[in-house]
Amino acid sequence: MTRNQCISLRESLPSDVGEPEPHDTEQDVFNLDQTQSRQWESNRKRACVLVGSAVLQLPIWGFAMNYGVFQEYYSDNWTLQGSQELTGIIGTTSNGVMYLSMPFLFALFTKRWAHRRQTAALCGAAVTSISFLLSSFSTHVWHLVATQGVMAALGCALIYSPITLSLGEWFNTSNRAVAYGVVLSCKNIVGSACPFLLRILLDRYGFDTTLRIWMAIAAGTSIPAIFLIPTHPSSISSNTHQTPKIPWHFLKHQTFYIYSVAIILQSSGYGIPQTYLNTYAHEVTLLSQTSATLLLTLFNIPGIIASSFFGYLSDNKHFPLSATTVTSISAVSSALSAFLLWGLASQGSMTLLVLFSITFGFFAGGYSATWGGVITELELEAAQRNEAIDTGMLYGLLNGARGIGYVSGGLAGVPLLKAGSTSSLGSFGYGTTYGPLIIFTGLSSVFGGWGLLWKWKQLLHLM
Repeated sequence: MTRNQCISLRESLPSDVGEPEPHDTEQDVFNLDQTQSRQWESNRKRACVLVGSAVLQLPIWGFAMNYGVFQEYYSDNWTLQGSQELTGIIGTTSNGVMYLSMPFLFALFTKRWAHRRQTAALCGAAVTSISFLLSSFSTHVWHLVATQGVMAALGCALIYSPITLSLGEWFNTSNRAVAYGVVLSCKNIVGSACPFLLRILLDRYGFDTTLRIWMAIAAGTSIPAIFLIPTHPSSISSNTHQTPKIPWHFLKHQTFYIYSVAIILQSSGYGIPQTYLNTYAHEVTLLSQTSATLLLTLFNIPGIIASSFFGYLSDNKHFPLSATTVTSISAVSSALSAFLLWGLASQGSMTLLVLFSITFGFFAGGYSATWGGVITELELEAAQRNEAIDTGMLYGLLNGARGIGYVSGGLAGVPLLKAGSTSSLGSFGYGTTYGPLIIFTGLSSVFGGWGLLWKWKQLLHLM
């Protein structure tokens, strides 16, 4: 081969043999940028969902958690027709109706109407606002029960259910219990700040104007926050095809019923101090209205830390505790505070009531944050049996169990209060009109941790 032929052959060969294609490198960079962009957008949406869910705790729970302020106001400023005793069921009825309606709403918005979650939440905001507006024109006690205890509660549930489903879906891969704990902490911030706000409004403007101001607050905070919470793409995409059925296999598991009964028992007692602690402090221990309102604030403040704390105990990787252990810590500690602090409080003993508000508010207020661990335990059971499970629907049913507890506690509270006025159960708080309520609160709280006894029974059978 001649020298010119060799040169010609060399020139005809590709000059970049063995070298990387520049196009491939550019494509990799482009794909990396796309991945980072999608990750940043996902994190941004998750942050918006968390912020929106946190803000919505104000219109959802601001009234229900602090109804005791209104209860105390009614005792000194009763102008409506009908029995004043019926006002005692409004707060617990409000909580009960909200929680009872959640299983149905969760079932509705989990799959079939997932794409209409924002619309439903906006309708809930409208119903809530209209309810408080109508309530401001009440002339009879049943008007309050209907508007505040039922209608406003349904509106709040219509906000809560779709946004909670979206929260669980956006945080389904990690930190679910922590996300629930953060939102529940914000719920307790609302419960801590609102008592003084409502007390100031009631003293300055009266009952009717206060409810109209609260209507404006509820509408002004709920509507912008709802737009911060988009439905997760997985729910929207699944809705374009045939709607999948909700798996109900977990209803065959004994664990679900153990925790449901525990939640019912704990919730039936948890609503009692929220409703009656203010009036107890004002009427029995003869504290001022400001001091009585302070107790309700102190009752809710510890929940800010407790919700995150119990959520962490249920979700941590370093020293994992079972759901039964965490619920028992909450239940037994709150029961002891009811028996030893509220029950032993005598006239003028603000110190014991302050300690009760803080300890009971911490341990009982963090109980619902343990549900993340309960759901995780039921997920593991389903995985062991190779069964599907819908955690959103499961969370809705746990809320429904809490609603049964709230309603039961509210209905039991009125006759227990009457029983206390006709009999004496000893000295201190036990010997007052509120004695039966105190005992009921302690007993129902301790049975909220009975799941631990069930676990021990299982272990004894295995040994």
